[in-house]
Amino acid sequence: MDLIKTDFEVLDERFARVNGDEWMQRLHTGCRWTEGPAYFPAGRYLVFSDIPNDRTLRWDETTGEVGVFRQPAHYSNGHTVDRAGRLVSCEQGRRQVTRTEHDGSITVLASEIEGKRFNSPNDVVEHSDGSIWFTDPSYGIDSDYEGYRAESEIGACHVYRVSPSGDVRIVADDFSRPNGLAFSADESLLYIVDTRQKPSHIRVFEVGREGALTGGSVFATCDNGVFDGVRVDSEGQVWAAAHDGLHCFGADGTRIGKLRVPEVCSNFTFGGARGNELFITASSSLYTLRVTVSGARYPR
Repeated sequence: MDLIKTDFEVLDERFARVNGDEWMQRLHTGCRWTEGPAYFPAGRYLVFSDIPNDRTLRWDETTGEVGVFRQPAHYSNGHTVDRAGRLVSCEQGRRQVTRTEHDGSITVLASEIEGKRFNSPNDVVEHSDGSIWFTDPSYGIDSDYEGYRAESEIGACHVYRVSPSGDVRIVADDFSRPNGLAFSADESLLYIVDTRQKPSHIRVFEVGREGALTGGSVFATCDNGVFDGVRVDSEGQVWAAAHDGLHCFGADGTRIGKLRVPEVCSNFTFGGARGNELFITASSSLYTLRVTVSGARYPR
């Protein structure tokens, strides 16, 4: 386990109260491109993707060991843990969203719309009404590096909602490459990253009845590389993965600070017993540190 001096950069006084461990830990390295961390409180372990190596890894908090959770993993990218404690995964290789049941069996939640296969589902979140929301850029079909090269059957990259009954519909259709997404704590807002815009940015939507989205204005833009994963903390601040680390924004969209990381960041999640441990996937590695904010607590 490597230790890296923690580097919080305060850009606004609102970020001055955000602090944490003096040293960031590198829990694992040697991957090709890490993504999609998802923490399981009941088991005290973290699942994350090593996409080009077509495997999902598992870090055990009790032992500190990392092992293979699933291989082949069908080039899985983003993951989330639903309210029943099950793993929901975006499989770029099979171009579908799946759920791993408690007995280990796999349920396909969504694989197509109007008879057309998705491009390559990328990141996923759950709403308290039981619906599953995911982004569908083309990264998994653009080449054979993170999936299988193919033509898009849909011809565009959208954001989708899968209802508890299994109905799939488009909720946002004006993105170039939608990527990370996260609800505000009360689920009244949805933040969605678009990686291919110049500059890369986060948009914010108001969430209405049955998942209807309105608005969509640009919330924040990236000043180093592109945004990828996004999360909301207990203070209502929005965090986003970027090339130089994690960027933190106030509720008004002002960049208030950064947590610098030695590798290009892809994604992150809050975990641990109190939800205040950051787990960061960055290029070849998995990092962690405990901070003074926790992840947003969502309605059950």
